[in-house]
Amino acid sequence: MQVELRPIEVRALELSDLDSIMAIEPRAYGSHHWSRQSFISELTNPSGHYLGAVCSRDSALLGYTGYWLIGDEAHITTLAVHPDCRRERVGERLLIANVLDARANGALWLTLEVRVSNEAAQGLYFKYGFRNLGVRRRYYQDNSEDALVLWTDRITDIGFAEQFAAKAAAMGDYSKKAIMKELLADKHQYIDNECEFSKLASA
Repeated sequence: MQVELRPIEVRALELSDLDSIMAIEPRAYGSHHWSRQSFISELTNPSGHYLGAVCSRDSALLGYTGYWLIGDEAHITTLAVHPDCRRERVGERLLIANVLDARANGALWLTLEVRVSNEAAQGLYFKYGFRNLGVRRRYYQDNSEDALVLWTDRITDIGFAEQFAAKAAAMGDYSKKAIMKELLADKHQYIDNECEFSKLASA
């Protein structure tokens, strides 16, 4: 039976969201979670970009994500979903928004760390084109667990953009055409023919 996806909007997180964030953070990450002060620091960090998924019906915060933008690399720092909203693909929609927002801010690659035991999260990242390029030994302080280091290919490459757009469009929040335009706007001209593109600039 397919779960009905509740209507959500993705917007920038604000300091006024802190109470809602802290209602989710400990439940999502247990004892090894960010503090309220950590979120204040992140939300006021010029290099930080943080997004929240809110229910369109009542504006309740369902989850959040964010990244640091350093040069042309976006390092995803967190992705959390309220436990009551899991299996509603909120995290998947946040990841899509993360990639599109990072590209809009000039990113060409995205990277993140994920626990070696978190196969569900790994499956989501692999679905959207992340690849395992290494291991950080004893990365997590709570239990010394290793982390996989995941990277995308260059997100302005047509191959990556086509695969990403096809999967993201299936969520129904964006069309494939719109996603391709967002990812390739600086490099290619859209021809509107089954997502074919002509290059305007070299890779």
